[in-house]
Amino acid sequence: MGKGFAVVGRVQRGSELGNWNEWHLLFDTGGDVPRTAWLSEDNGQFVVSLEAPLAETPPEAPGVGLPLTLAGQRWQVAAIVEAALRAAEGELPRPPKAGRVIELRNAQGEVGSLEWRQGEAPVWSVGRSVQLADLALQGLRTTAEGESIAEAKFKGRSIGCPNCGAPLEPKLSQTKSMVCAQCNAVVDLPEGDAKALGFTAQSPTLPPLIPLGRTGTLAVEGEKPQAWQVVGYQERCDIPEDADDEQSFWREYLLYNRMEGFAFLVDTREGWSFVRTLTGAPAAARGSDVAWQNRAYSHRWTYTAKTTHVLGEFYWPVRLEDRVRVSDYFTRDGQYMLSAEQQGSEVVWSGGRPLPSAAVQKAFNISAPAQFARDASAFKSGGGNLLRNIVIALFVIVLLFSLLRACSGDDCQRYKDSFGEYSNEYTQCRNSLRSGSGGYSGSSGGSYGGYSSGGGGHK
Repeated sequence: MGKGFAVVGRVQRGSELGNWNEWHLLFDTGGDVPRTAWLSEDNGQFVVSLEAPLAETPPEAPGVGLPLTLAGQRWQVAAIVEAALRAAEGELPRPPKAGRVIELRNAQGEVGSLEWRQGEAPVWSVGRSVQLADLALQGLRTTAEGESIAEAKFKGRSIGCPNCGAPLEPKLSQTKSMVCAQCNAVVDLPEGDAKALGFTAQSPTLPPLIPLGRTGTLAVEGEKPQAWQVVGYQERCDIPEDADDEQSFWREYLLYNRMEGFAFLVDTREGWSFVRTLTGAPAAARGSDVAWQNRAYSHRWTYTAKTTHVLGEFYWPVRLEDRVRVSDYFTRDGQYMLSAEQQGSEVVWSGGRPLPSAAVQKAFNISAPAQFARDASAFKSGGGNLLRNIVIALFVIVLLFSLLRACSGDDCQRYKDSFGEYSNEYTQCRNSLRSGSGGYSGSSGGSYGGYSSGGGGHK
């Protein structure tokens, strides 16, 4: 924007999706009346929005995920939230109240927000994603390590686990849920120094390939190398539509960079990918396809995914057995991916790029286990060659299974070698053999996986 501003107030709102903050900004426009704006939390990132007049009267209850034309632009309805008022301080343009918030997103990477308050006209604002470094914030009290006083104070707090009593010491101020290192309970964290809200017990499993707390430098094509720390980890699977469908499993590492925010490193049977949430939403194209940033994406799969195991910290309220409806899209060459996850009253879009397994292994200084040998070649589709490739792949699979049956007493050896003896993939394969279904080949549904935002925490 190129204009100076002052942070003069803050509002904290909340819903079943979690709590979020909105900071009131006043921009110096050079006139008598400064312009009102808001800095809001948005799925682990930040958005700056300017309030604007709205000529037409928008609908109060549009359908989530559906298109909507408003203020001369085409939008997608991303969320409808009944937002409670949690706290407020400083100078605000109007008395803070609870009310309905409708969030819209478009193909230009913009976020539109309608705030409905009983008996009043809706407040309309439009914003874009920003990085904290670009805001050039001044006057913040910091520690010798460069952290803000608020961040340092947050890191110093300790909350008793409601399951076992062990101290929970979150490292990030954005953390909404974390897993107790002592008993593996998934705990909802409170605001301030209150007691922990609730928990869900879970059994321990094998540790992730990349340890929590490990920092690695990743260079995604087209972007400068960035240092990312692993702060969270979750295991997910798709839910077969019927008894004949096969099931797939994947793992997701939540990454954090102080200035870049959050990202996801997704580990599937086909390979690794680097994924970030989108501020906007792609435009509808022919049929079920979409377009985003001058690229065409073809719809590949739609499926229901659930979370089965988590570790670490998360910026949204994590729920075991959480289920979301996922749709995955790919460019023709498989080098760009999009994923839409809908849960209840919110749709979150994310975009990703495949990463070579060697790059992941090197970035996080991991020894060379067989699990890192997977690459994302399966994301590619060859247009007219797709059917031929499928036929060849099926032939190879049949041949491999024949050889395994002839030469090995364990038809699931390849899953054991790749994922480990106690992995979901190997267990599923063994269960399939015992039930007489002939082994587990892995479903292509959920091969990209996306990430579980758990609603993401609206703004």
